Amino acid sequence: MESSSQSTLNRPAHASGKSGRANAAFILQPFPSRRSVVYGTKGVVACSQPLAAEAGLEILRKGGNAADAAVAVSAALNITEPSCCGIGGDAFCLFYDAKSKNIRALNGSGRAPQALTIDHVRAQGIQAKSIPLTNLNSVTVPGAAAAWSDTVEKLGSGKVSLKEVLEPAIRLAEEGVPVSEINSHAWQRSEELIRNASPDGHSMLLDGRAPRPGEIMRFPDLAETFKLLASKGKDGFYKGRVAEAIVELVKSGGGVMELTDLTNHQSTFVEPISYTYEKGDVTIWECPPNGQGITALMALGILDALQAEGKIKPLESLEHNSVEYLHVLVESLRIAFSDTRYYVTDPDVDHVPVKELLSKEYLAKRAQLFDPTKANPEIHHGYPAQSSDTVYFCATDVDGNACSFIQSNYAGFGTGAIPKGCGFTLQNRGTGFSLDPGHPNALKPGKRPYHTIIPAMATRGDELFLTYGVMGGFMQPQGHVQVLLNILRGYTVQAALDAPRFCISAGLPDNEVPKGEAMKAGDINAEVYFEEGIDEEIVRTLKDMGHDARIAAGFQRAIMGRGQVIQKVAVDARSTRTVWAAGSDPRADGHAVAQI
Repeated sequence: MESSSQSTLNRPAHASGKSGRANAAFILQPFPSRRSVVYGTKGVVACSQPLAAEAGLEILRKGGNAADAAVAVSAALNITEPSCCGIGGDAFCLFYDAKSKNIRALNGSGRAPQALTIDHVRAQGIQAKSIPLTNLNSVTVPGAAAAWSDTVEKLGSGKVSLKEVLEPAIRLAEEGVPVSEINSHAWQRSEELIRNASPDGHSMLLDGRAPRPGEIMRFPDLAETFKLLASKGKDGFYKGRVAEAIVELVKSGGGVMELTDLTNHQSTFVEPISYTYEKGDVTIWECPPNGQGITALMALGILDALQAEGKIKPLESLEHNSVEYLHVLVESLRIAFSDTRYYVTDPDVDHVPVKELLSKEYLAKRAQLFDPTKANPEIHHGYPAQSSDTVYFCATDVDGNACSFIQSNYAGFGTGAIPKGCGFTLQNRGTGFSLDPGHPNALKPGKRPYHTIIPAMATRGDELFLTYGVMGGFMQPQGHVQVLLNILRGYTVQAALDAPRFCISAGLPDNEVPKGEAMKAGDINAEVYFEEGIDEEIVRTLKDMGHDARIAAGFQRAIMGRGQVIQKVAVDARSTRTVWAAGSDPRADGHAVAQI
């Protein structure tokens, strides 16, 4: 196993003032990851916050399955990591049923208000290509609450209720939790946004400011919101007090959301899409558009075509993170993004040519854009019809089921706007729409936007191989490809996450970009960041080849996303128990834990 230079947060050098509060002075220090693979034979949870992982284990111990545990983790992360997710955002999941050996997909993203049009947005003086992140017209209907309810009802074990699944999160919200280091850093960056976005900003601040590492943060308003969902089901969120508060706030900012937009919301069970990566003998599964998971599938298809045609050596024979290896991965993803950033939209409103984009013929044609000696300076979308982007976590259970789950506010705390008495911020997913009327992803009433958050799974035959994902805006499909290829070359699940990554610069929304750097969201001809730990001479060589290559160090490494992986290693012959191997990204505060 290769050892790679990594960075993680050391414990803060606390300086106590008269208040006894922790000082926020903490730094990143580079060193090889000290984490080991976590093994278990019962349930396993991998997520970015330890207390949220424990919430998942609590539900597994009560008889819940992987889907039930995933929802418990999802709800708990609202309290332990609100800088990334919340009930005011959206969610997606993939579920592997060990009995049927089938994978089901749930789209829990919300839609634009029925009265929201491009003309309305333009009339407010917005002339940009998309709705600004802090404009309340960017608020789409929050889908997470319905996704939780539907996941438990349709995919759960039937042994625990939604009320029981939400109990750990409600307890955390009422009692409060110490704020983690990375979460505190993100909170401090958004302090001004939260304070000014709505009259209720105080409910997610501590004495009017962002909490520091180790300080306890309580969420009494959020606890009451969760109790309504627990007692009344989806009606507790999409009707009544919470729904009315959402509508009142959106309208106060020039939005046009109505109560009917909320009451009519529903999650959608959809057919997952997949691509069999022949060089790895593995099938990768993603949620279909409006999610961007197809980007990862297309990139793998382009890599397959390049290897099959002999344009590159087999990837496993190339030195990991060498010039040749990084060049072909970056270019394959740029080619894939050039198509998906154009074509991916809500398939219920506008056609998305999924079959054509994933056809062997089209992928081979797109692979012809690759030049092994230099970066292609201009890559534009193709025409497949004529050719023949948070928190991520996963859970498994003793019966062999697996759930790959992801949720997000989009840009950190989203809009930063908090509905009165509700305790959560509203997402800004509507900024994912194009304001060009001729664009496939153009804003339309009742339409779902291009979505960055994507859970993933991998199978060999009909057996589960991996449940995994990498959170972080447009970094997500890039992370799916890099982590998968690491595992296929023999890395353990933990080493696959530890290894330094790259990110084509549309990794995070504008307000999450490293300070001092310009962000070209979705621009596949933009900068490419290479994480510290990748040899600087290699980065210089890539720059000479035409890549706008940069090095990401310190907190800039947030652009690389944060992943979780659980792998099905084997089935013990004597006990017939499944052996799970789990890893958790050192770029986050969490870990993987196994049920005893």
